[in-house]
Amino acid sequence: MHLTYVPWIAAAGELKTKPTQHTVQKLREIGIQPDVLLCRADRPVPDDERDKISLFTNVLPHGVISMWDVDTIYKVPRLLHEQGLDELICMKLQLLTRPADLKRWDTLVHEVEHPLATVKIGMCGKYTDLSDSYKSLNEALRHAGIQNHARVDIDYVDAETLTPETATQLSSFDAILVPGGFGKRGIEGKIVAAQYAREHGIPYLGICLGMQVATIEYARHVAGLEGANSTEFDAHCAHPVIALIEEWQDSDGSIQKRSASSDLGGTMRLGAQSSDVKPGTLAHRIYGPVVTERHRHRYEANV
Repeated sequence: MHLTYVPWIAAAGELKTKPTQHTVQKLREIGIQPDVLLCRADRPVPDDERDKISLFTNVLPHGVISMWDVDTIYKVPRLLHEQGLDELICMKLQLLTRPADLKRWDTLVHEVEHPLATVKIGMCGKYTDLSDSYKSLNEALRHAGIQNHARVDIDYVDAETLTPETATQLSSFDAILVPGGFGKRGIEGKIVAAQYAREHGIPYLGICLGMQVATIEYARHVAGLEGANSTEFDAHCAHPVIALIEEWQDSDGSIQKRSASSDLGGTMRLGAQSSDVKPGTLAHRIYGPVVTERHRHRYEANV
């Protein structure tokens, strides 16, 4: 199976198949003959162009698959199925399978295209200039939106530029998410986001470092612990409400220890950890009295 690009040349007003022909030629020179060509383009590849590709690449016509741009990735399975790619693969591998049932995919696409509501999320982080930095979070939010018949619009807020004076920009969001990260840069801005969400009743989700800055914010402005911080950012802070994990039990039952002067390479805590959930809270309604989640960190709430 060979993925190839079929460019549209605006000046000529047509798709060009020469790049595909040349790439297949180069593959054949080293003894590789594709069974399938996945032809990427910004529009459907016409049948006559597919026939031309088939002729000059020695790939059967039904093995030349047009893969044009779609507005959501979830349309791709139906697009490929309608061109027989799944059946072709099963035949090549001599697999006996039932006919594909894409009802769940079709339902998913319907939910994506026909949301009943829109939710606007403000994501406050320090890697906002890189579109893929929070890719997994973006997709998780959109999946949650699909499940709840809603479209999720995500706006990025640069934590480095967020101050108490500029925090009003967060008022337009239905919820605020502060993701994970490393290092001191942008921390005070994230704390401002957590404070604004708490004081204005905006739903807030802190993931990893986002949870830690919410702990710091609450300690400073509600618990009255002036100067509260994480030892990751200030090793000598007055109230280290977030601190390095110095002792833990390993999978074999042994007790492991370390200090801030230890080699921290490969020392992030991994695996599930159980936490008690306070009754009467939203978290309790969602999880029940105890929640067990996987963690990957080396700093945690200093209890």
